[in-house]
Amino acid sequence: MPGPTLTFAFILATLYGAVFHLIRGGDVRRLALFLLAGWVGFVLGQMTGVMIDFSLFNVGPIRIVPATIGAVAALVFIQVVALRPTKS
Repeated sequence: MPGPTLTFAFILATLYGAVFHLIRGGDVRRLALFLLAGWVGFVLGQMTGVMIDFSLFNVGPIRIVPATIGAVAALVFIQVVALRPTKS
């Protein structure tokens, strides 16, 4: 069973992906892609924050600021690169 730290991180990453989908819109495929991007970006941001020892706003072992930046960067990257409109 996952601990409270992992559960909180998963909820935050899911929230970032869901809010981005709410703002940008789209179908269920986009929602799944945004959720996945939010999770991956959150983990990468968390790992980067640990590696550079960035501790501006921590909640337990979760480094909120770098994890949030990572999630937002991944979401924007997916929006720009993977979900470009196709030219007909």
